[in-house]
Parts: sequence; structure tokens; C-alpha cells
Amino acid sequence: MIAFARHAVRAAAARQYVPMVTSSLAAARAGPIASARWFAASAAEQDLKAAFAAKVPAMTADIKEIKEKFGDQVLGTCTVTQAYGGMRSVKAMTYETSLLDSEEGIRFRGYTIPECQELLPRAPGGLEPLPEALFWLLLTGDIPTTAQIESLQQDLAARSKLPAGVTDVLDATPAGLHPMSQLTTGLLALQQDSLMAREYAKGTTKNLYWEHTLEDALNLIARMPEVAARVYRKTFKGGKYIPSKAGELDLSANYAHMMGFDSPSFADLMRLYLCIHSDHEGGNVSAHTVRLVGSALSDAYYSVAAGMCGLAGPLHGLANQEVLNWLIGMRKALGDLPMNEENLTKICWDTLNSGKVIPGFGHAVLRKTDPRYMCQREFALKHLPDDEMFKLVSLLYEVVPKVLTEQGKVKNPYPNVDAHSGVLLQYYGLTEQSYYTVLFGVSRAMGTCASLVWDRALMLPLERPKSVTTGWIKNHFANK
Repeated sequence: MIAFARHAVRAAAARQYVPMVTSSLAAARAGPIASARWFAASAAEQDLKAAFAAKVPAMTADIKEIKEKFGDQVLGTCTVTQAYGGMRSVKAMTYETSLLDSEEGIRFRGYTIPECQELLPRAPGGLEPLPEALFWLLLTGDIPTTAQIESLQQDLAARSKLPAGVTDVLDATPAGLHPMSQLTTGLLALQQDSLMAREYAKGTTKNLYWEHTLEDALNLIARMPEVAARVYRKTFKGGKYIPSKAGELDLSANYAHMMGFDSPSFADLMRLYLCIHSDHEGGNVSAHTVRLVGSALSDAYYSVAAGMCGLAGPLHGLANQEVLNWLIGMRKALGDLPMNEENLTKICWDTLNSGKVIPGFGHAVLRKTDPRYMCQREFALKHLPDDEMFKLVSLLYEVVPKVLTEQGKVKNPYPNVDAHSGVLLQYYGLTEQSYYTVLFGVSRAMGTCASLVWDRALMLPLERPKSVTTGWIKNHFANK
């Protein structure tokens, strides 16, 4: 009972900026006509910019009050080990759009992934939430209505045409250039249309920075799927491009279509994938890079491109490829042996005893199974229950935690998001592993752009933490 009460208090506190959920959910689920009628009295609320603008004064006042009351309080500490260890778990920044709980996993504006799957609007006939709806939630803190998301989708479709010269830049990249390098090049080519850069050069005022950044963010989110799809078709399909159907399809379905995948269930997988990879607090490499670069008033294109370079690193965005390769290797190692717990347990121990780690299990913060893994598992149970690779993943879900617990070297022996995604993509024929991080990037741009708009609205300053040398540490503690 006590545990339940604590959970209820924590969940209620996380929702402090998410009002009118019940009424807006009823309108969203009732369909576009009912939604439009419910919100007819307040047409301005259909507009994302107006919805966001309405949130800024209260948030600004709240932060001012917090700073006045608690400005001199210590938020956290940093040990010498943490300073040398990647600043792991050091509380030294704020990030409004998501919060990672060690027991519950990620919450987007106070909502768990299952809650987002239930509450956010879906595409007609789809079972998964629309990423456009999640972006609205991350930016405003509110569950959007169907009418609001239809309006946002129309806006994004109108923005989606690539500016002149961008396709020429992408086509001119060298053959064999990594897809993430091509994606970053494409984002930088889009920068020619940055409203923030143009208005800053004209002498715009600080209170308008967020408006310029929101425009850049919406343009970037609208255009990034076509850039990413062109990278895929250029690299793996001989440059045979597929025209966009923006305006006819939602963002995820159109992205899948431009890559060459028109299965309705694959479109639903893309919706799920883009939602669950969009945001994961502010301290991970890609999110913090976008925040850091943006703090210099670099526009959204520069900032997100920098974040994509961080995402391309093996320790951040390549984990699902490592998992998939390990699974493929495990299948080969089994040979003619039956795929059962006994044989898989032996292979897992062989992996550990060879000095390697089992990829896809454990997490720096989480201490339970990643809910992003669970929602992918549920998707697989619906759409590919008899797939051999999924059966392997399912067995490992039972086997690996026992092995890692017995080994006793990890705090969290449970699977994370990367333990599943590669198998789903392979099932639908998206087998080009070097492209997987591009999918991740399209998703992560949404979360980081939402946060970047808030950074400018709150007028957060240039980030400039203090560093010390090893010699300074020696002298500092020698004099204690």
C-alpha cells in the first residue's frame, strides 16, 4: 500500500503541467469532427505556436520562484570518480521534456510509454501513437486532440519540400560515405533556410529567439524524413528515389514510403520506433550536444547536426547493431542444436567467459526491464509471433537476466531498448544495419528540438562548466 501511494504521488507530481487530459482525450478519441467541435470555442489552441506561447509565462514565473526560494541550495555533488567517469549521475542541468526513473523508465512529460500509447492520437487504422502527437506533448506538456494533430500534420506537410540545392548536395556525397555522415551533411545543407540565423543577423531580440527556433525546428522535423529516405535510397537502392506523399500520409508512413516500405504494419512500427527513441532526458550524448551547441545560439540545424555526430558514436547509437550481430552469431553457434534455455545459457556464459559483454542488457540508470523493450516485444507478439529471431529474443529475455544475476557484475541484468529493435527491422526487410542509426536520428531530432525551443524561451545562458586538472585535484586534497 505504501509503495502504491508513493507511485501515485510521483505520477501526480510528474503531471503538474499536463491539464485537461480527460476532456482532450475524449475529444481525440471521438474523431476529428467531435474534436473540432469541442475546441471550436478556442481556435487558437489548434495552433502549436499559440499553445506553446501560452505555456511560457507560467513556466518562466515558476523557475523564477524556484530560483528565489532554492537558488543557493545544493542540487547534487560531484565526486572525483564522477569527474573522471563521464559525470555519470551528476545532477547539474535541467531538462523539461522527459525524465528517466530507475524503476519506471522514461516518462514523457510525466507520461509512461504505455500511457502515451493509450492517450496520444493515432493514424486512422493504426495502433501506435503518432510521433507528431508526441512532439506536441513534449513541447507543450499537453495531450493533443486529433484536430490539433491534423492541423500540425498539415503544417508539417506544407513545410516538407526540400530547399533548392539540398538534393544536389546529398547526391554529390562520395559513394560509400556512412549514412550518418550523409544525414549530417543534409541537415547542414538545410541550414540555408534558418530563420534564427537570418533574424539574429538582423538584430532580433531575445524574447523572439524561441519563435525563430520553433520555426527552424518545425522545418527541420518536416524535412528530415525526406533527407533520411534519400540517404537510404542513394546508399542501398541505386539512387532510385521515391516521391514524397506528404499531405497524404502521416510523417512516419511517408518516411517508410519514401524508403520503399508500404506495409501498414511497418508504418505502425515506424510510428512506435520514432516515438520511443525521441527523448531520454538531457544528459545522453545526443541530447546534451544539441543543448550545448544551442546554448551558443547556434540554430537548430547546427545543433541537431552536432547531436547526430554524437549519436553516430559506437557507444550511443550503434548498440542495436551490436545486439543484432550477436544474435546472428548466436544462431550460427547453435548450428543444429535446439534453441532452448540450456543451449542459450551455455552460449551466454561462453560470451562472458571470453571477456565480452552481452549486448542489449543493462542500463546506466534503469534497474528494471526497459519499457521501450516491452512495447517492442508487444508489437512483435502482435505482428511476428512465429519469427525465428523473435523467438530467440524471447528466450534470451528469460535466460540472460539469470546468467547476469549469477555472474553478479551488473546492477541491471534486464534488456534495454536495443535488445529488440534490430530484429523488428530485419523482419520487415530493412536489413541494412549501417542505416539503423539514421532512424534513431530522425526520432531523436524531435525530442531535442522540443527541448531546444524551451531553452530559447527560458533564455537559458551559454553553458560553461568549470574544469580542473589532475594536478589541481592532487593539490586541492593534499591541502585538506
